[in-house]
Amino acid sequence: MNNFNRFLEAELLHPRMNGNEVETFIQEAIQNLVISCLIPSFWVKKVARELQESGVQVSAYVGYPFGFQDTATKAFEAKEAIRQGADEIDLVWSQTAFHSGMNWPKIEIAQLSKICHEEGKLLKVTIEAAFLSDHQLQEACLICQDAGADFIKTTTGIYTQKTNTHQLVKMRSVLSSNVGLIAAGSADLEESLLLIKAGADRVCTASAFLQLKNWRSKTA
Repeated sequence: MNNFNRFLEAELLHPRMNGNEVETFIQEAIQNLVISCLIPSFWVKKVARELQESGVQVSAYVGYPFGFQDTATKAFEAKEAIRQGADEIDLVWSQTAFHSGMNWPKIEIAQLSKICHEEGKLLKVTIEAAFLSDHQLQEACLICQDAGADFIKTTTGIYTQKTNTHQLVKMRSVLSSNVGLIAAGSADLEESLLLIKAGADRVCTASAFLQLKNWRSKTA
């Protein structure tokens, strides 16, 4: 694998992050040319401006962390993030609606998909795979696919449960090749490589730059 960096979403999301960390994160993203940077909406304008010439995409969470917000709030968040420079919207879907047997998650995703695609942006939907049975996991994937998601992401990473290869195999088995899979929460290089082998099109991790350093040492 000669382009491991292009599988990586670098994540900077913790409650005590500060401007110096953001500056360092931006420079590392430029140096390493990861596929995308996932950041809080508060920093989207600055990061998008400084990454503009690099080709690195800027991704912003909407509905973080549990997806409990109503659709109008999520739509506003998405529009504002796009206005400020986000290339990708990472929507935390309505878990509570799904677990209540409602059709609302599909309606909500379709609305956010329309907002993103009208602006030429990508929509990623986070479904928290660890809390779903195999049947629910595949049902969730089909809902996201039918509603227009470009990527389906396994988790926000705020829980102790991490993505595993079994989840990815189950997800990929029902999805069109046009819908990408993002595995989140990988702790190290070996885990990321296993997730990619199992079907992940991207790996989202806070240790993206360290993993790249280790990968380069390993393949030198």
